[in-house]
Amino acid sequence: MPEHDSAAKASAFDHLYREQGSPIRRFLRLSTGDESAADDLTQETFLDHWRRPHAFNPARGGIKAYLLGIARRKAADWWRAHKAMPAAASECTAPGDNLLIRDALNQLPEEARSLLWLREVEGYSYDELAQILKIPIGTVRSRLHSARQQLRTIWMKERK
Repeated sequence: MPEHDSAAKASAFDHLYREQGSPIRRFLRLSTGDESAADDLTQETFLDHWRRPHAFNPARGGIKAYLLGIARRKAADWWRAHKAMPAAASECTAPGDNLLIRDALNQLPEEARSLLWLREVEGYSYDELAQILKIPIGTVRSRLHSARQQLRTIWMKERK
């Protein structure tokens, strides 16, 4: 019986990784600007979940939000360890994207860039962002507003 439980757990985990691995990796690539770090941190994110599967509480939000919360903490730890300015994230965008937009995004602080990515690209609601970031929804709204203002200011300077 334990072999069956272990196989079922491995199968469920494999399915979760196939479904959520790419979005988590994209987020981490944007957060760190480093392909190798994004790969490593994606593995660490899923390893944390594997080691502590009962830490996920579906009543508090979806699995993707939970995994992004882990990934966000991993990225923050990575930055603390590297104490460097974000590298150009040109790898994170498809070829042919407007270079000015990419450059403007790269000038944002990591927190603002990640928040905009989660909202505008990944499509998370304010409620989901509050759960991922573990902050009140009003704070999500104000930080998004600030991030958009910063991006607008950068964009306007770049276009002159």
